[in-house]
Amino acid sequence: MLSEKQQFDYAIGDMGINLYFMSVMTYLLFFYTDVYGLSAEVAAGVFLFARIVDAVTDPIMGFLADRTRTRWGKFRPYVLFGPVPLAAITVATFTVPDFDELGQIVWAYATYTAFGIIYTVVTIPYAALSAVISNDYQERSRFTSLRMIFALAGGAIVSVGMLPLVDLLGGNAIGYQRTMVAFGVMATLLLWLTFRGTAENALQASTTPKVSFRDSVRVVAANGPLWITIALFCLGMLAFTFRFSTAPYYFKYSMGREDLIPLYMLVTLGVMFPSLLAVPWLSRTYGKAGATRVGALIAMVGAVGFYYTAPTNVWMVFVWGSVLAIGGAPIMVLGWAMLADTVEQGEVRTGVRAEGVVFSTASFFQKLAKAVAGSGIAAMLAWFGFVANQEQSQDTIAGLLFMIAVCPLLFNALLFLVSLAHRLDRNRHAEIVRDLTERAIVHEDAHSS
Repeated sequence: MLSEKQQFDYAIGDMGINLYFMSVMTYLLFFYTDVYGLSAEVAAGVFLFARIVDAVTDPIMGFLADRTRTRWGKFRPYVLFGPVPLAAITVATFTVPDFDELGQIVWAYATYTAFGIIYTVVTIPYAALSAVISNDYQERSRFTSLRMIFALAGGAIVSVGMLPLVDLLGGNAIGYQRTMVAFGVMATLLLWLTFRGTAENALQASTTPKVSFRDSVRVVAANGPLWITIALFCLGMLAFTFRFSTAPYYFKYSMGREDLIPLYMLVTLGVMFPSLLAVPWLSRTYGKAGATRVGALIAMVGAVGFYYTAPTNVWMVFVWGSVLAIGGAPIMVLGWAMLADTVEQGEVRTGVRAEGVVFSTASFFQKLAKAVAGSGIAAMLAWFGFVANQEQSQDTIAGLLFMIAVCPLLFNALLFLVSLAHRLDRNRHAEIVRDLTERAIVHEDAHSS
């Protein structure tokens, strides 16, 4: 069992990661179109290319992490040495260089692509740590809930503080750059705290051989619950990306209330804090898959309410946006816990334990979904006739509503249906852990004799 301090030290790292994640997820497209000066079409190309490269590097990183052997373990070295380069490239990504138009486009492609690669080097090992610091089904739900609380705290700092900080630190391009310097310093310190406060399972580290490429493929291919969890994760990511990345455009152009963007982000993230605290109870009561279905139903109600609310009705926009956010909480927490459970599923089927490969495979598809969503939003903006910093047509206004309400509705409906196929519940996982424990005892006895 992990102590409260160990759970805290692991979980707080995600606050640092989400300073980057939410900055890019919520504001980078807005920064590109309204500050950097890229057209929506060019921005769509940047997002699609960078995120596909980012996704492709995930399995490579997982394979490398599983083969890493140091005195700090397999995953912790990346949490130690990766944060400084990650901070530096994030600042570069939110920098407008003094180049001509072509040079600026190349800079956007290069920096955002490099950001994705370095982000992967840090976040894949961080996520995989959850599978080597505990193998308890319910404990994983608890400390993953705590992790998501810190992730939301990081997201709240960005959502509420980004635009005011940009103004405070010089406004426009220089304000974004300086804000990311501040976020980079904070994130680096938080990730170093995770490195200091966590320890990988010593028995696993000493007895698990390096994973070959063939073993990596076997672990993934033979793991049905992993693919179901990946599908759930991707659908949750699609719903999240559409509702968050579209929000600044909806408030600025549909509502004419750009001043409310930070407050909206604060409220919709704030209501998720008590929701996250309820997730372990939902997991105990309905199982992890059942809890994600509860969330999907709540999100669908919120999406329908949002669609039928006039943009002039500020109060109800906040209400239905909050319901949408609450519905997204279970998959945000339990997706990671369900992934950790599939590590043992893969091990019992193949005899190979490969946390890095499991998490990186899931991250690959999650980022692919994020790439589709990010480039899709930019492409849809272009399709609906969006032109930055001017009054929008009725087609564009209708398109923004479609992206922020209808798309999350469809993704959550699919999430509900896919979750019905998930069969790796608490009892099945306990059987797997007992089986693996018995195998380890037999192996140890054979080795000692």
